[in-house]
Amino acid sequence: MTWLLIVLMLAPGVGFGQTRPPRPPQKKSAPPQAEGPAPTKWPIDSLVVEGNRNYTREQILAVAGLRVGQLAGKEEFDAARDRLVASGFFEMVGYKFEPAPGKQGEVATFQVTEIDAAWPARFEELGVPGPELEAVLHAKDPMFSTAKLPPTKPVLDRYVTWIQDYLTSKGSGEKVAARLNPVGPEKFEIVFRPARNLPSVAQVTFDGNKAVPQNLLRDAISGVAVGTPYTEERFRELLNTAVRPVYEARGRVRVSFPKVGTEAAKDVQGLHVFVTVDEGESYALGKVAIAGPAPLKPEDLLKAGNIQTADVANFDKVNEGLERMRKALSRAGFMQAKATAERAIDDARKSIDLAVRIEPGPRFLMGKLNVVGLDINAEFEIRRIWTMKEGKPFNADYPEVFLDSVRSQGLFDNLGKTKSEFQINEKDHTAEVTLTFAGEGPKKPAGRGRFGQQ
Repeated sequence: MTWLLIVLMLAPGVGFGQTRPPRPPQKKSAPPQAEGPAPTKWPIDSLVVEGNRNYTREQILAVAGLRVGQLAGKEEFDAARDRLVASGFFEMVGYKFEPAPGKQGEVATFQVTEIDAAWPARFEELGVPGPELEAVLHAKDPMFSTAKLPPTKPVLDRYVTWIQDYLTSKGSGEKVAARLNPVGPEKFEIVFRPARNLPSVAQVTFDGNKAVPQNLLRDAISGVAVGTPYTEERFRELLNTAVRPVYEARGRVRVSFPKVGTEAAKDVQGLHVFVTVDEGESYALGKVAIAGPAPLKPEDLLKAGNIQTADVANFDKVNEGLERMRKALSRAGFMQAKATAERAIDDARKSIDLAVRIEPGPRFLMGKLNVVGLDINAEFEIRRIWTMKEGKPFNADYPEVFLDSVRSQGLFDNLGKTKSEFQINEKDHTAEVTLTFAGEGPKKPAGRGRFGQQ
């Protein structure tokens, strides 16, 4: 039995009178940590601007004061919105931010509505070159441009103060004012000039004119010049914008105004301005061609423009032809297209060739069609005969042409007012059309005809 005793003595956990070794104390689990507050700021992954037309994304973001990589939340975006509103360039400013796809950040979007009225700006008689003042203002405000400025009080007051400060630093005590001057029918310019009063134009007389009678020239200049403060620089600009087109409609593209003089008007308070005219010779219109790329065939655009050559170069008619080209582009979906003509004047032949350049802009497509005021059967017929289908180039003229066709074909009894409206989506370049009908319904089932786009 000796071997059994040995086995028992070697068996683990078996002993005689032995105490069990103490267990190490169990570690207590740590109490759950309280969660911290949810984050309210995230890094900006990208910045987007929507709704801008006159001003670039970079200009707007420079005023907003936010940058990619910056931590930002509601407080920072509210402050950026307030800076944009205070700039005086926008009617409305909104923003949104959402998580960036697959990233620990946010995509931020500013939505702006610009002030509709915006006019060119210039400097007059301030004793400092215009480009120098332009550089000063642009350094202080990235939105500044002499091409287009809104004539709002915050904008004008801000620039007047900065110009005043700069003139003071140059040793000038000249006070500055900003004025909105007319330069043509429904056209204006913003002029930064001395605040002191200048004599006004009261009367204008032309000398040397033969091709154009005195009364036509006076009518052209009076609407924009009479009653405005006189400086020779300003008055010469008005001659170019108001009187030169009168001569260019007669092919006199080399017309000039070599002398402008003034004297006190005799019958009214103000200045009598005397203008010497050198009318030049009449030029004929030579070749007209589409220069550079165009979204439509050049021959189709030229046919639409119908600008007559080998005749007196009448630039009123040339501009009408350019407008017809623009409308042709618009009917093909290029609603923001521009058509401009560059002149090549041949003085030896007394002729002018035109190179027409097209800026098509984005192409807009037909989006959703809404029909209001009809029952389900009538609406079905309207949709069936509507030919500008979703996804096709949008023709802004077509909705009204369509409604005129509906009325002329007598499809409805007691048809009241009809109207068409469309809303442009600048982001995806689509147009949503709404047709509104008033009446009792269709007079007879619509035929199988189709209303072709015009």
